[in-house]
Amino acid sequence: MPISVLVNGAFGRMGQMVVETIKGNPKFELAGQTGREYDLFSSIKDSGAQVVVDFTNIDSVFKNASTIIEAGAHPVIGTSGLTRDQVSTLQKECANKKLGGIVVPNFSIGAVLMMRYACEIAHYMPNVEIIEFHHDTKKDSPSGTALKSAEMLAECCGKKLNSNKKSGAETIPGARGANYHGIPIHAIRLPGLLAHQQIIFGSNGETLSLRHDSIDRECFMPGVMLACEKVLGLDKLLYGLEEIL
Repeated sequence: MPISVLVNGAFGRMGQMVVETIKGNPKFELAGQTGREYDLFSSIKDSGAQVVVDFTNIDSVFKNASTIIEAGAHPVIGTSGLTRDQVSTLQKECANKKLGGIVVPNFSIGAVLMMRYACEIAHYMPNVEIIEFHHDTKKDSPSGTALKSAEMLAECCGKKLNSNKKSGAETIPGARGANYHGIPIHAIRLPGLLAHQQIIFGSNGETLSLRHDSIDRECFMPGVMLACEKVLGLDKLLYGLEEIL
């Protein structure tokens, strides 16, 4: 039997691409399409959706995710902007129901590989900064991908990161970027961009850069489909696509 999927935020660019991808994949069936004017809880119950994919916005994502869990469907959250505290709250809600789900800062396989191998590099080159580039309509800064990258780096290398860094005073506040887990993050928003990130490592006499470029939203679809398939076998909420690769 195909997996029944409802897409919330179905009328945006990402939502429409997810809808078309589900329609073209025999492993899935489209249970419904919802947007901001819909009653999400009732739509989930009426459609019998097993999985709900959310691509909405930073203002509604936490409430949407809680509603999906309350309705007993498996959440696949692609909307950026959830804080770690909010993710922890959602994980507790899923744990209470023994319900599988996933929050994914970036569905691109290439972006996940960038983050994974950055952790390996950081053991040898712990001085690191992140630059992320996104389209000018993105509402949150820094991006969820940049935050997740910094969290993964901090988790694997901790106090070693940027421990030898000597920075002068900022003559203009914010010139050195946002500091997250000891890692400077610089967010760029310009028309013409989609989603890009560079992780730059520096050592004596050399630098090493990892860069990932999403040039078409199509690159996110394999990750979305993988998440929709894998959540059915989970009994908790995971954070990051790398958890199911």
